[in-house]
Amino acid sequence: MLKGTWLKSAIATATLAALMSASGEQPLNAQRQEPRLTDAQLLDKVQSQTLKYFTDFGHPISGMARERTNGVEVYGKDIVTTGGTGFGIMAMIAGTEHGWLTRQQMLDRVTKIVNFLDTHAHTYHGAFPHYMDGMTGETFEWGRNDDGGDLVETSFLMMGLLSARQYFSGDNPEEAALREKINRMWENVDWQFYTRGENRLYWNWSPNHQWDIGLPIRGYNEAMVAYVLAASSPTHPIGRAVYQNGWAGNGAIRNGTPFGDSRLLGPEPMGGPLFLSQYSFLGLDPNGLRDEFANYADQTRNHTLANRAYVIENPKRFDGYGEKSWGLTASEGPHGYDVYSPTNDQGVIAPTAAISSLPYTPEYAMQALRHFYEDYDGRLWGRYGFVDAFNESAGWQSSENLAIDQGPEVVMIENYRTGLLWNLFMSAPEVKQGLEKLGFQSPHLAQNFTPQQQPRPSF
Repeated sequence: MLKGTWLKSAIATATLAALMSASGEQPLNAQRQEPRLTDAQLLDKVQSQTLKYFTDFGHPISGMARERTNGVEVYGKDIVTTGGTGFGIMAMIAGTEHGWLTRQQMLDRVTKIVNFLDTHAHTYHGAFPHYMDGMTGETFEWGRNDDGGDLVETSFLMMGLLSARQYFSGDNPEEAALREKINRMWENVDWQFYTRGENRLYWNWSPNHQWDIGLPIRGYNEAMVAYVLAASSPTHPIGRAVYQNGWAGNGAIRNGTPFGDSRLLGPEPMGGPLFLSQYSFLGLDPNGLRDEFANYADQTRNHTLANRAYVIENPKRFDGYGEKSWGLTASEGPHGYDVYSPTNDQGVIAPTAAISSLPYTPEYAMQALRHFYEDYDGRLWGRYGFVDAFNESAGWQSSENLAIDQGPEVVMIENYRTGLLWNLFMSAPEVKQGLEKLGFQSPHLAQNFTPQQQPRPSF
């Protein structure tokens, strides 16, 4: 049942819908009456609608993913996001497999993106900036001194590009040319440079400010794939000691907090915001993935369960929290973008957090997805899928979408349904070699491994 100010909003929405219905119109966000969708139909709808963020709203010149739908002061309509583009490429691969894009349309879009990156984008020892101008490729300064290479965003982009390279394996000139350009950009990233000669990777480097930001990439967070790709590089690879010391802190990555049958990773007792266990695992398949520090199937699942359990407990008594409404992660909020988690709980639920957990906790994630779609009179649903976030206690919901939140929804639904993006990324020979170098075990590394469609439990 809706509470507080949301009840007034629901009454107002219903009144508006009645008036507009009498005139033959429909509110933009209102759902038309429809029979209850099956799970497969609902997942199709969420994936296909959310995909439009990257197809219909993609930048017309660069083809890249725009940062967000709202043109706030610091983000103009031409600002595109490097990591969000990588997520978008993976989302479009899923869309192509479902027939929402033709293979040629997908090939044309990725070729446009790659050509723009190859000829216009500024790089910094092979790494791309966090944001750039989609018209010119000029770097857009994001935060103080952040006007150079962003190794983590570059990793998300490369995860998408390598997945596309594996997908476009056809023996024809167009696909061969695309693979060659992707390989050139991939091989150009100087991962060794971003160690500063130390046994760890650093997040940023700027030609104007050098290493002034000074942020090492330490686990556990969203950047695990950066170390995997750095070890996988055919031209500038890091060694195992960089991963063990820099990412894993020689074991300090374990925070010691027990949950379920394992102990969570990272500095926060309940695992932190959910995107930490989602972004890298859009391509890295956690099923059967383990090293000396963790079993990543357990880590991703238990992190999700801990986040949901906290929301159900709801110690701050926020409206709208419950078994079907959960998911704390980085998202928009009433006062701007913030990183929400059990240690920074402000009443903000982000649909992407639960939906992108579908491979880890399918029953609970599907309950949340249905709740967001069916129980809010269409107010959480728009032209690019679900809104970014909402806060019932504050009577607030976001009016925008963000690339880094929309992309994981499409990709993780697909990984739950078919394992498509996991199988593509993990099939890259360099990725296999990098994982082996770092001491990982995975079914994908087995000599006779054949990718299987993921099992789909009944709800």
